[in-house]
Amino acid sequence: MSRTESRHVLDNPALASLTGPHARFAERRGRVLRYPVDVSPWLAVPDDPDAGDWADLAALAGPGGEVPLPGFRGEVPAGWEITTRIEGTQFVDDGLAAAPDAEAVRLGPADVPEMLALVARTRPGPFERRTIELGTYLGIRRDGALVAMAGERLHPPGWTEISAVCTDPAVRGQGLATRLILAVAHGIRERGETPFLHTSAANTGAIRLYESLGFRLRRRTAFLAARAPERDAVPVA
Repeated sequence: MSRTESRHVLDNPALASLTGPHARFAERRGRVLRYPVDVSPWLAVPDDPDAGDWADLAALAGPGGEVPLPGFRGEVPAGWEITTRIEGTQFVDDGLAAAPDAEAVRLGPADVPEMLALVARTRPGPFERRTIELGTYLGIRRDGALVAMAGERLHPPGWTEISAVCTDPAVRGQGLATRLILAVAHGIRERGETPFLHTSAANTGAIRLYESLGFRLRRRTAFLAARAPERDAVPVA
């Protein structure tokens, strides 16, 4: 794809976030950007990475280091190795019945240890010590314990991703995830933005839920990780 060809911001949402509303988080080397590792593993490369971009990416990764390449569909250069490839889907709001939830509470820095423990039990995807800084996170407590949560991650202009949706196994089947998704979506809409989210293409249960709530499949994508060459790449002049 040419550099002048127009693309939708959701085609490369990490890049759109780190050059837009999340620019304050961006760590940059050339045209490659990433979040601080204690905020998010998401990393953004241009739509058409050249040899210099791959050299910058290798420098960020370090010799033999592994980096995520979410959404990347091109070919990696010689010396790079694809280590993970998970087919994914991207859904957008197409009529959600978004609404606040009386039981949902906003989570803050003091809640992070419990959030990390819930993530460890449920494995909804990457969530780090400072991920909470990316946006609003809501939770539901039972007997004082955090048992479900959902929040905001990527933030391309005009859009906000719903992420970290998880429910403790002990209280699943009570609709808590649905309520939190709709509550987070309500907050996003209140800002005049549109909710979207990602999930694995193999997670058919989640896909059925999202479609039943009013999300529409926008595109298929992929979640990749790649290992850099053992020796630092040298940009081509």
